[in-house]
Amino acid sequence: MAEYQINKGIGRSVEFKGLKAQYLFIFAGGLLALFVLFIILYMIGINQWICIGFGAVAASLLVWQTFNLNGRYGEHGLMKLGAARQRPRYLINRKRVMRILKERNKANA
Repeated sequence: MAEYQINKGIGRSVEFKGLKAQYLFIFAGGLLALFVLFIILYMIGINQWICIGFGAVAASLLVWQTFNLNGRYGEHGLMKLGAARQRPRYLINRKRVMRILKERNKANA
């Protein structure tokens, strides 16, 4: 039986087969959700081979997409991408220019 190293040291992020940090949890959660969906489809009465085909295609897409995101954005990339989407693109300042300059001069004095 093969042994896999999950963590390579204290203080380092979790890594398994190249997947790091949040991608590992996305991968595990996605596979769990696909398994539950497969069971639901089978219990509804959909043909067995259609369920197996759907499960295989969906799992392949999940694996490919997870490794693609891991390679593209890195360990903290998804958090950085989410933070970039939440910040405003520009700031609106509706004060008059002279008032801004006066406030700036008072602060410097």
